[in-house]
Amino acid sequence: MPSRVPLPSSSAPQALPASGPPASALTPAIPATDPGKYQRYRLGPGDRLRMSVFKVEGYEAEVEVLSDGTINLPRLGSVPVWGLSLDEARSRITSGYSRYLRRPLVYIDLIAPRPVRVTLVGEVQKPGFYSLDQRNSGANLQSAGVGGEGTLIQSSGWPTLVDAVQRAGGITARADLSDIVLVRPSAVPGGPPVEFRFDYLSVIMEGGRTVNPLLVDGDMIRVAQAQGTQANEVLIKTAASNFAPDTIGVTVVGEVNSPGLKQLRSNSPLVAAVMASGDLNQLRADANFIRLLRMEPNGTISSTRLRFEPAAPLGSANNPALQNGDMIVVARNGWTSFSQRLGQAVEPIGPLLNAASLYNIIRRGP
Repeated sequence: MPSRVPLPSSSAPQALPASGPPASALTPAIPATDPGKYQRYRLGPGDRLRMSVFKVEGYEAEVEVLSDGTINLPRLGSVPVWGLSLDEARSRITSGYSRYLRRPLVYIDLIAPRPVRVTLVGEVQKPGFYSLDQRNSGANLQSAGVGGEGTLIQSSGWPTLVDAVQRAGGITARADLSDIVLVRPSAVPGGPPVEFRFDYLSVIMEGGRTVNPLLVDGDMIRVAQAQGTQANEVLIKTAASNFAPDTIGVTVVGEVNSPGLKQLRSNSPLVAAVMASGDLNQLRADANFIRLLRMEPNGTISSTRLRFEPAAPLGSANNPALQNGDMIVVARNGWTSFSQRLGQAVEPIGPLLNAASLYNIIRRGP
């Protein structure tokens, strides 16, 4: 079982040792104000390093950590550094050169960090594996899709938890912003991962205090699903936050004036989608028979019958918040359906009898 660090409290965070304690030293007494403080940067394959020895020529080198976690240095050859901090790597290299030099003073710099690979699961639009490659002053975040290359997105600075959620398309309408978990691998090889839990909903709703942690290679972000129906105020403020996607795609078909795929703001209500489609066709639409089709997480399609009520509040039974991929079907009214079927039936009679006159005859009876 991974160890768990409690939620940040309103009290001032405790200072951590400059060297960074091992994962086994973390206890619930340490608040998760910033996960990056407890774990220093650990070297891994892809990191580029510059190494030199003070006032000793011929020992300078720019190297890259290879896939086996080693670097090749003058005279020392292959040196394993995978999982070491910069200070630990410098100490190991200094120890190696001490066999050839008297009191060597080794300098080691990280000149290009490796891509930061993170995993996003739960209530995000595009869960999966992402890689952040920081070069120059920007960062390229690319999703690792199964069928091919992902979308290349520019981001400024070192990636944070919020950046990663945004690059995954934002949260879904079912997400619970009060329960976002960052699972970080242990700083000690073979040690258990550590969980940090964040409540961003309080920040959005009440102006609370939390942090936006920097990510490290191997992090996993889990966005929980909200239990029950969320309040209208929560839906509105969540949709206006930068956690939500800018737009969602909803398809409206049937008896509306402008059917088709509509781009709406996240968590927009059903009424907004109908109005974006030019409103109901007043002559043909049945306002009491609107069907909402939705793909559920388990792969099934749910079908809900609603009434069109423009004044219904957001989140009510007849005006639910929409999700990306929803389809709204507006049925025809009874007269329109009858008229069309009857028109097809009497079409061979031509001008002698039309659907409307036949309907009047049948209504009057003998």
